[in-house]
Amino acid sequence: MKRMRELLLLATAAAFVHGAQAAGEHAGGHGSADGHGKRQHGQSGAHASRAGEPGSAAQAKRTIDVVMGEPGEFRFAPERIEVKAGETVLFRARNAGKLAHEMVLGDAAELKAHAEEMRKHPGMVHKDASSLMLEPGRSGELAWKFTKVGEFEYGCLVPGHYEAGMVGKLLVK
Repeated sequence: MKRMRELLLLATAAAFVHGAQAAGEHAGGHGSADGHGKRQHGQSGAHASRAGEPGSAAQAKRTIDVVMGEPGEFRFAPERIEVKAGETVLFRARNAGKLAHEMVLGDAAELKAHAEEMRKHPGMVHKDASSLMLEPGRSGELAWKFTKVGEFEYGCLVPGHYEAGMVGKLLVK
């Protein structure tokens, strides 16, 4: 049963990756559009999620390494991150899996709603400052300023990944 679930998730993710070029862009979407962890000029939106706002790597007081991956379990390591309100953090992410993954910041309601939207439109290319899309074996950076105290999440919204548990908890104190 577990193996069948893994195969289904892999097939769903593969369909997403192959459909991305033909499906267009997600208005007000998120992430690095090139899949290599580098934002393309003019493509990072000024979008602020409930988790905060885009930050600057130069202003980051701390760097947090995040690993995305599978097989077996779709996951992030670490699974929980704590930051201080007002803090700017540079996330240095690496995709150690065999599929494309993304790291999207937001609260649980934002990510759940966006994951549902992604299931309806699986080939969307995202361009938003609150996320980072990485192809297998690639690394990238995401700078974020946490402006509000609360519980937030970081998740992979590639169809099937969030639902498989690829989500981490983010506590802002």
